[in-house]
Amino acid sequence: MASRILILDFGSQFTQLIARRVREARVYSEIHPASKVTADWVRDWRPDGIVLSGGPNSVNDPESPTIDPHVLEIAPVLGVCYGMQLIAKMEGARVSAGGRREYGRSEITIIDNEALFSGFAKREATNVWMSHGDHVEDVPQGYYATARSGDVLAGFRHETRPVHAIQFHAEVAHTTRGAEIIENFLFRVCQCKPDWTPGHFIDMEVERIRQVVGDKHVICGLSGGVDSSVAAALVHKAIGDQLTCIFVDNGLLRLHEREQVERTFKAHMGINLVTVRAEQRFLSALAGVDEPEKKRTIIGHTFIDVFEDAAAEAGKDASFLVQGTLYPDVIESVSATGGPSAVIKTHHNVGGLKPDMKFALIEPLRELFKDEVRNVGRELGLPEEMVGRHPFPGPGLGIRVLGAVSEYALDILRRADAIYLEEIRAAGLYNDIWQAFAVFMPVRSVGVMGDGRTYEHVIALRAVSSTDGMTADWFSFPHEVLARISNRIINEVDGVNRVVYDVSSKPPATIEWE
Repeated sequence: MASRILILDFGSQFTQLIARRVREARVYSEIHPASKVTADWVRDWRPDGIVLSGGPNSVNDPESPTIDPHVLEIAPVLGVCYGMQLIAKMEGARVSAGGRREYGRSEITIIDNEALFSGFAKREATNVWMSHGDHVEDVPQGYYATARSGDVLAGFRHETRPVHAIQFHAEVAHTTRGAEIIENFLFRVCQCKPDWTPGHFIDMEVERIRQVVGDKHVICGLSGGVDSSVAAALVHKAIGDQLTCIFVDNGLLRLHEREQVERTFKAHMGINLVTVRAEQRFLSALAGVDEPEKKRTIIGHTFIDVFEDAAAEAGKDASFLVQGTLYPDVIESVSATGGPSAVIKTHHNVGGLKPDMKFALIEPLRELFKDEVRNVGRELGLPEEMVGRHPFPGPGLGIRVLGAVSEYALDILRRADAIYLEEIRAAGLYNDIWQAFAVFMPVRSVGVMGDGRTYEHVIALRAVSSTDGMTADWFSFPHEVLARISNRIINEVDGVNRVVYDVSSKPPATIEWE
């Protein structure tokens, strides 16, 4: 069995970053809600190490989440922020509110340069990211301090047991040597092996899919994007001709998308592909709907209806539906594992699914981040033109036409978006950008063309740099590239007289507008 780390979630929005940092060190990790697990469950899971995440609560609140104290005895433990405060309280130390709260960048001094801080010098100062209102007043009995931020305790560990705690967030990029601290926990404290690789994931998932599916038939909702393509390839590797892929033209695709998907999959995948033309079915269902959550739900439900009809028409009595759901989709749609994390928005393939659909779901990528999915795709031998594509949302252009969706707005958006991506590629910037797309705005602006007044539509452009889609910064284009894009869109797309560029980061904005 591969090395693995159990992350107990207390509701921090940084919890998924802990999982990322662990996996980046090539150690498998899973997140589970702290409030849902017992000490016996943890023992049965057999972790090599346990991380207690941060969280928004105060450990002094009687209703705050906690764990069975015996969890601290099962495997090496690292408490982070709230996790540190919880260990302190459970071990009899005082945790106080107010007076010494810290948010943002801070400097700590290393007191103990072993274990977590191996490779640091004693009394070394290093920059970290803090986000806490409460603080631990004193070191619990049987523990000693390992780091301080001024006179505030920033870390401690047990004298004999492998229980460690830090008040700062090592998982956040602003903690200068955070990755090193996490790797010290993994390899020095927990004695993990760096054996979590794309090949290992594929072997595990192929075996799991075979056990779940047996001799039954499976259909895959194929969009042509990275996620569904990799999911289809992985399931096909597991069960071969038991898989049928269904590509639905829902009328919400980019320019020439259907033709490109059909061409690419026939050339590279060798998978049975059925194309369904359902443009009017989706557009009719969306008519007059302008609320983003309703649009996502309608699209999700209509997809399932189309899949059920297509499977029946193809004579396939399918029991399973494959989807390319990723971890960020799950985190933003619902609490990732039943824990207390906040819901950001419903993704059509997560919270938007019909409750009475006849298929059981197979989501082989559900616990992966986008960069991990790309690496799995490469390991499966998919061409770079597939795995290197920018993300495209399941609801398609339905959430890039702000407000009510119409064929008129979709036509304008398709042409503007095609010009945008064409110019990005021409400038050699496509691979530097995580995601780029155009948005149709539900407003008109006054302009002047040919000495006459115009009153036409606005197109917004969005481009971000990111690693996993959980956080993102707006991409800084050379001004001449933006000028060329704007000029082409206004001159070549009838009905547009203004182009704007979105300079919002995530958070506070999301990458998509809806």
